[in-house]
Amino acid sequence: MVAAEFVSDLRSKYGVEFHDLSLLDSAFTHASFANENRELGYGNYERLEFLGDAVLELAVSDYLFANYKHLPEGKLTRMRASIVKSSSFCQLSIDSGFQPYIRLGVGEEKMGARNRAGLLEDVFEAFNGALYLDQGMPAVVAFLKQALFPKIDAGEYSYDTDHKTRLQEYLQRNGERKIEYLVVDTKDIDHERDFVVELRVDDQPLATGIGKNKKAAEKNAAQTALNQLQQEDRNKQSN
Repeated sequence: MVAAEFVSDLRSKYGVEFHDLSLLDSAFTHASFANENRELGYGNYERLEFLGDAVLELAVSDYLFANYKHLPEGKLTRMRASIVKSSSFCQLSIDSGFQPYIRLGVGEEKMGARNRAGLLEDVFEAFNGALYLDQGMPAVVAFLKQALFPKIDAGEYSYDTDHKTRLQEYLQRNGERKIEYLVVDTKDIDHERDFVVELRVDDQPLATGIGKNKKAAEKNAAQTALNQLQQEDRNKQSN
């Protein structure tokens, strides 16, 4: 069985409590462990991974469609692709505390499979597949609201790295707006100069950014403003 400590961690950190613990068992069991311990009758995560991949793509698609109304189809597709990829799910598996509880065969453990990006991705997908089977899509979405969606809104999975362009598209989705980036100060920190840029929209200050050069400060100001505006939109939708 999956460690009681892990079951407790899922409950306290994410409010997740499986009804069928055998699903959770399978999601964290590599085929090598199942093969070496046939007498225990464990399944492995491969089929759950297949299901979880589809569940995650749907959940992410639905979230992007509902919360990024300013983006056209092409950019939504590229943004989704940047989220549902190996490196993304690998890091999410680590951030969610999954890594120590994966059950591996002796050989795979010796070969360092626990740190293998592809395996960590598979486990994240399998976990969500198992959660879907256990409690349906609402439970998966509730988990992702804590584990993934805040990272999307923080700009970690941008469809491109040009925050200024993204902000301009967001602000001008309903018409032209006057957007300016003004250097308002410089700060000497540890003998290095930082630039302070104020972002103004229609002559009103919206956000401030600090960077080692003007370009970096403008980028940080744009990212801060975009996050702020998107959060305000979500708050309006929830009221």
